Amino acid sequence: MRVIVVGAGEVGSYVADRLSREGVDVVVVERNTKRAAAFADTADVEVITGSGTHPRVLAEAGVDSADLLVAVTKNDEANLVASMLAKQADVPHTVVRLEAPELREFDAAELRRNAAADLFIDPDEETAQEVLSLIEMPGASEVATLGNGEVLVIGARVPPEAPIVGRSLVELGVENEPEWDYIVGSIRRGDETVIPRGDYRLEANDLIRIVCKRSARRSVAKLVGLARDVPREILLLGGGRTATLVAQKLRGTGARVQMIERDPDRARELAEKLDGVRVLLGDVTDSDVLDEADLPRIELVAALTGEDDANVLASVYAKSAGVPETIAVVHRLNFLDLLDQVGVDAALSPRTATANAVLRFVRQDVAAVATFLHAGVELLEFEIHSGSAADGKTIAELGLPRDVLVGAVVRDGRAQIARGRTSLRKGDHVIVIAEPESVDEVADHLG
Repeated sequence: MRVIVVGAGEVGSYVADRLSREGVDVVVVERNTKRAAAFADTADVEVITGSGTHPRVLAEAGVDSADLLVAVTKNDEANLVASMLAKQADVPHTVVRLEAPELREFDAAELRRNAAADLFIDPDEETAQEVLSLIEMPGASEVATLGNGEVLVIGARVPPEAPIVGRSLVELGVENEPEWDYIVGSIRRGDETVIPRGDYRLEANDLIRIVCKRSARRSVAKLVGLARDVPREILLLGGGRTATLVAQKLRGTGARVQMIERDPDRARELAEKLDGVRVLLGDVTDSDVLDEADLPRIELVAALTGEDDANVLASVYAKSAGVPETIAVVHRLNFLDLLDQVGVDAALSPRTATANAVLRFVRQDVAAVATFLHAGVELLEFEIHSGSAADGKTIAELGLPRDVLVGAVVRDGRAQIARGRTSLRKGDHVIVIAEPESVDEVADHLG
């Protein structure tokens, strides 16, 4: 498969590198000479300097033989034009980053049709939705929803007092009989991520991912030591688009929301636009401004500025002031280990939402894909089609690789946690955790 990625910024570079590591033939088009050269030095992909809106540049990138074009620059108009040119060259699929609300509204429908993109993505919107999911599941560091909302995958750092600590997966399985509500899908301990087997014993500070039924999310949270009330006193740091989207969606939930923005004009605009949200003017790293928000009363701080340093510093200060839950957006992934060390509870990046959308098109037999900032495994959703090798077989009969776990099956809108004896049939949606190198083999069994 050949994929052209237009834009080597934060999102495009991550997508290109991820695809390249999985054996996809990737070409990156970047108009900024310095950025193009820097990315070419660090990534194992072909990089062409030029604009994705120029037919000659796309021709040089091999658009005539491309299977997918991903246009993810910060310029919506450039992304739309790149998609149009790709479709004129008969590229089967295009994915377009489109952020401006004016271009996503009804009045721009004809423009979007002309662009002919197969998928429009908005990293800010996706990041905002991830923040909201974490607010609903306090204590979790990751939340993914699959199977039409019936299956959750909850990632969390296990505290020492959690009931699950010291228990083996065999013991947990016996307690779960006869119909399981959850299964431990992966465990990250130190720098190693494994898909564990029955004799594996859980330890404090493990980063685990649990596949569970939506109906069991509260009991699972208690088991993992995350049982907390949904926060109602929330402070958003930064008044950018992601924070604005979060604030808009929190209105009407009963939460008391405050926001800090350093630009006076932007702060004034937000105060007029967001009824019921208290907007404070100041720098998110200024302790006096943070104290004005009454941190001892705050239950959750989400640091959503475009500056990693500010997000980290403000989150650390909030933790020191006793805020129980902190979420930080990070753009440089080398900050992840630091966030763990300083106690930030959850980290998000606009990169992952885009990568998930692109991987869905690369793996066209997959209904959904979720990747994680703490890489090592992927979460995939397959639908069993007529003629599939899995139709009529039990999971044990599939002969899946050892580094693959079938976590759940959704049938007729009802989720069940998968077991070796679980049989599959046409129409089932199967949730799988797998290491990247095993995904193709899993697709052969389930697709």
